Amino acid sequence: MLWPTLNDPVHDSQRLFRQLLSAMSEPGTLHTLEVSSPPGDDIGPALWGVLLTLCDLDTRVWLAPGLDTPELCEALAFHTGCRLSDDPAEADFALVTPGVLAEPIAFALGSDEYPDRSTTLLVALDTLEPTGEWRLTGPGIALRRQLGLDAAAAPLMARLAANRESFPCGLDAILTCGARLAALPRSTRIEEVA
Repeated sequence: MLWPTLNDPVHDSQRLFRQLLSAMSEPGTLHTLEVSSPPGDDIGPALWGVLLTLCDLDTRVWLAPGLDTPELCEALAFHTGCRLSDDPAEADFALVTPGVLAEPIAFALGSDEYPDRSTTLLVALDTLEPTGEWRLTGPGIALRRQLGLDAAAAPLMARLAANRESFPCGLDAILTCGARLAALPRSTRIEEVA
C-alpha cells in the first residue's frame, strides 16, 4: 500500500516546518496541516506531515507497540530514510499514543550540557480541542491557554507537567489529532483544571 508524500517536497516541507516552529513558539495554539491522509486510522495527516518534515537519514524514531506496523516502518524508511530504534532512550522522536505513557518509558531527557539531545514525543490523540481541562502558561503564552484532550491523555499530561522540575532537560511534545496539531515544549507549565 502506497503512503502519500508531499506534493512539492521542498516548499511543502518548508511550509510545514514553519507551522511547527510557530506551534512550538506559541504552545497550545492549534494548527491545521494540509497533508494527504495516510492509509488506516493509526496516525492522521498532521502526524504524517510532522514525520515527513522532521525525519531524515540522521534521525532515530521509536514506535510505540500499537503503532509499530510493517506498513508504517516501510513508509518511514522509504519516504524519510530515518532509522528505527528499539530503545526509546536512543530515539530523537517517539511516535506514541497516550495509553502507552501510562507505563514508565525511559526516553532521553538530555543533559545540562546538551538539553537538545532529548526525545520529542509525537502523540496521536483522539481529541484535541482549544478549550478544556488543561491550563497552559509559560513562555510564548501571554496569559494562559487551554487544551481539551480525552481522559486517556491524563498520563501524558502528568508526565509533561513534571518536565518543569528538570528544566532545561525534559521532553517536548507535538500533539496531533487528524489534521490538527499543538506543541508543548518542556518550558510550558501544565495544570489540570476542574
